[in-house]
Amino acid sequence: MGMTTLGNVNASEFDILAENEPRTTFLIDDAAVLSRTTRDEIDNKLLDLETDSGYKLVLVTTRKLEFDPDAFTFSDKVFAKWHKSDGGNKNGLLLIVTAGKDGALVGGNTFLGALGDELIDSIIGDNIPYYTEEEKYNEAATSSVNRIVNVLKGKNDPGAPQRTSGSRTRTYKTREETERVKPVTGTIVLTLLAIAFVVPMLQFYGYVSKD
Repeated sequence: MGMTTLGNVNASEFDILAENEPRTTFLIDDAAVLSRTTRDEIDNKLLDLETDSGYKLVLVTTRKLEFDPDAFTFSDKVFAKWHKSDGGNKNGLLLIVTAGKDGALVGGNTFLGALGDELIDSIIGDNIPYYTEEEKYNEAATSSVNRIVNVLKGKNDPGAPQRTSGSRTRTYKTREETERVKPVTGTIVLTLLAIAFVVPMLQFYGYVSKD
């Protein structure tokens, strides 16, 4: 049995984790949502970027993350596997999760430092949700890649898409918010579990002691 081919309807995050970093292309369209025109445009832009600046970005799309639902955690795992030997200092990975309408942007220190937190948060919080909400996956990919490429080449950031007043505000969490929330959520769950078990026990003992 061979591995499920990427782009197959049944493909999952396991297929992406099983892949090595692509060498002849700059994207893995696991969700099979990008048109040939978009794939060619992104490949050409990212080849130019690597040739001109030494920065290498790989775009990955997937339909949903079932086993590791946090996009940043999953992207970090993929990136760490790809760059076990070299650390990937000037490399980056942009993930778009189509069903989740979110994504992540991870990379080496030099890559992330050149982009800056504000741009990373804006791509994850503006470009990706804005276009994926309308199922415009090609635009989500090209607009995000354009912003990254421009900034890494020292050009002006074309900016985030302008939301109309009626459209949704951001519902995503930035990486920092995700990190902050995790320990708190754990405490809440444990407290709720304690309440769920302790209260009935106390009530039970109350009844027993009356008898």
